[in-house]
Amino acid sequence: MTPRDFMAEGGREEPNLTAAQLEALLFVAERPLERREIARLAGVDPADVDACLAALAAALVGRGIRLLRDGERVSLVTAPEAGPLVARYLGIDPVRLSPAALETLAIIAYRQPITRAAIERIRGVDAEYALRVLLHRRLVQEVGRAERPGRPILYGTTVEFLQRFGLTSLADLPPLDPDLEARLADLDGPEGGPPDPDRGRPEPEDDADGAGLLPGGPTPPEDGG
Repeated sequence: MTPRDFMAEGGREEPNLTAAQLEALLFVAERPLERREIARLAGVDPADVDACLAALAAALVGRGIRLLRDGERVSLVTAPEAGPLVARYLGIDPVRLSPAALETLAIIAYRQPITRAAIERIRGVDAEYALRVLLHRRLVQEVGRAERPGRPILYGTTVEFLQRFGLTSLADLPPLDPDLEARLADLDGPEGGPPDPDRGRPEPEDDADGAGLLPGGPTPPEDGG
């Protein structure tokens, strides 16, 4: 294309997006970008963005940077194995969660979006404190309201959750043990079920280390990453 042709077309190049361009865009972005936002910026179809995302994810395997996908949003993050070194450089203390908070986090991760009442029905204890801790540490967030009387808040995990547990997307969550999956399915019924007689008993202090999320679930690394 000659300079005259380029100017005749309004100074714009033909729509195109490569994995290298996408990597550069995500590198300079100050926040996760949505697929449709990338498609609009590049002037391409969402299918072209998906193809570039797949190529970029494959190219980053084994490197210190990972492509993280949270629903429609994508971003570049440090690889989990680099977490301890990066945390020491940044002066970040390891995030420690109690078994109660980890169990609550696991329920949200595997059953999101989910209300506090449903979490409490599964755990059999009040979840207010655990939810407050997880919200404060930005591991969970409010993602909407349930379409039922009172419109209770729905909770889901965050990008920080994926980074903390070394996941590139929720699809990377390991499958739960079959027995535990069946137990959760039995307990996680519609809202408004009979009250649990143990509901409201206090939870442990949130200062101890948890061993993991749930049997068959991911275990957090010792240092932030």
